[in-house]
Amino acid sequence: MRSFLSSLMKKLTRLLVRAVTFYLPKDRKIEVERWIRGRDQYKKLRRADCVIVSFGKSGRTWLRVMLSRLYQVKHGLSERHLIGFDNLHYKNPAIPKMFFTHDNYLKDYTGNDDNKADYYGRKIVLLVRNPADVAVSQYFQWRYRMRPRKKSINAYPSHGEEVPIFDFVARKEAGLSKVIDFMNGWAKEFERLEDVLVVRYEDMRAQPEATLARVAEFIGTPGTPEEIRDAVEFASVDNMRKMEQRRVFWLSGGRMLAKDRSDPNTYKVRRAKVGGYRDYFSDDEVNEIEATIRSRLSPVFGYTEPDDPRRAESA
Repeated sequence: MRSFLSSLMKKLTRLLVRAVTFYLPKDRKIEVERWIRGRDQYKKLRRADCVIVSFGKSGRTWLRVMLSRLYQVKHGLSERHLIGFDNLHYKNPAIPKMFFTHDNYLKDYTGNDDNKADYYGRKIVLLVRNPADVAVSQYFQWRYRMRPRKKSINAYPSHGEEVPIFDFVARKEAGLSKVIDFMNGWAKEFERLEDVLVVRYEDMRAQPEATLARVAEFIGTPGTPEEIRDAVEFASVDNMRKMEQRRVFWLSGGRMLAKDRSDPNTYKVRRAKVGGYRDYFSDDEVNEIEATIRSRLSPVFGYTEPDDPRRAESA
């Protein structure tokens, strides 16, 4: 219920902001809304015990469901309780206040747009994924799930605009370059971040139990092998799709609800495939995408060469 009320308050606040700024120019409206969203994020960041940071479509929902299930099992909570920020903490203080963020708006409030000073001294889990897979998943998120207002304030193509998938990925404002800039922005700050764990989506797919155990240990809420195994099974791709169909997490707003249950592309959990971006492009387009990643992305994440053995580690 706390998540539902929080989601409702967010919607009411944003409606109020739009009403107050109705007569402002479009650019000014966007500035005000991003500033208010940044202020809300700043308040949560100051109170959080741990921060989960990722670019959108990097596996955050999957990790959120696994952690939620871990705490459900450990503390006897209903499976309908998806961890938001402090909703599970209020049910049991042993569960940390966890701030999930795509790091979109904080800088609009604090002005720290060229560094991660807002996060210094915080316990951070940085979740990353191959930028090509992220960009493709972002295309489907934009086309089928993203609200028109969200498209506007984050410089995505306009609602209803027809954009081929390769053109979307090639757009600097919304595609591959945006994902790479996000990851590079964090990579250059690793030396200043005191307590950060980098987790790759691909490693979660290959070794979900070991990866979840590592995250839970880092957060300070370790699970037994049985609890970890249960959480991984509960958050399997098939089960998460079934939960979307059954609207299990309706109390958490629209983040785990399919827009159209008859269309797989509208599901929050779509394919969850590693390297699936190759299915959408010609060989020349794949080569262009991979060349961009090799030339621009920091090698610390292990995506700059095929089968790169390097793995991102905690700074």
